[in-house]
Amino acid sequence: MSGASEVVKIVDLEAFRATVVDSFVPLDTSTEAGEFEGSIRRIDLGSVQFSEVVATAHTVRRTPRTIRASDPGYYKVGLQVRGYCVLTQDEREAALTPGDLAIYDTTRPYQLSFDDRFRMLVMMFPRTLLRVPESGIAQLTARKISGRQGLATVVAPFLQGLGRDVFTTTPSVAAHLNEAVLDLLAAAFAEQLQLTDSLPPETRHQAMLFRIHSFIESNLSDPELSVARIAAAHHVSTRQLQKLFEAENSTVSGWIRQRRLEQSRRDLSDPHYSHLPVATIGARWGFTEATHFSRLFKANFGLTPGSFRTE
Repeated sequence: MSGASEVVKIVDLEAFRATVVDSFVPLDTSTEAGEFEGSIRRIDLGSVQFSEVVATAHTVRRTPRTIRASDPGYYKVGLQVRGYCVLTQDEREAALTPGDLAIYDTTRPYQLSFDDRFRMLVMMFPRTLLRVPESGIAQLTARKISGRQGLATVVAPFLQGLGRDVFTTTPSVAAHLNEAVLDLLAAAFAEQLQLTDSLPPETRHQAMLFRIHSFIESNLSDPELSVARIAAAHHVSTRQLQKLFEAENSTVSGWIRQRRLEQSRRDLSDPHYSHLPVATIGARWGFTEATHFSRLFKANFGLTPGSFRTE
């Protein structure tokens, strides 16, 4: 894989062909459209290469000839963000719409067809790093994993958020995202194969934590959000839930409070909410008492909410 620096190119078809090969593995790229426009940017998250591909209609093919040219033994996972894609491998076909995931294997022929402008996020990494048996992944290639079901409801938003922020992060921060990406992908694929119990404990731990974080984010504005409710929603005891957060040097209530404060700070700096009173902003994020909200905000950010807004 390439170095840790970001690569951004906006190119014509001939240059795009070369960029695809440089960014991934040898592939044949073609289009029937008269005009072509595309861009690729990538960054290394440790051993995971994270790329964003934005382009107009075209087809890429991994053929026996291109496999002979270079066969590094990677898995690639595509998350469709915008547009439509048809992925073909192992005599299967997956039609991907925004939010859908699919995995494919560079050691065997595959094809991706895009019939219009699209945006896709692609994770590429050595096959040996995915903590799911190769025989299991062989059953999942070119099978759509809906971003609206199971663990994919956590994985897809996480990867989309990563796609918004990761290209401007520092190399040291990017490297730390490696395990998080691999753990989440492994958990999502193991769930599809009903192999979740066979995953390493640390992978199950991270997958559960991400699921819980997502649940909390979706319910931050509810002042009745509690440890007991979160535990019940995830079929664990309150003690098990607390232990998950203790392993991250945090507490459930502390994490909820911090996320509410961060969301409140974001809204206080947003001109769209300048007409709302400070107390209303706090209440939007579960702080029902204005004085309590003001005290917590100042303790965390050094200013009262009102002073922060007028700075």
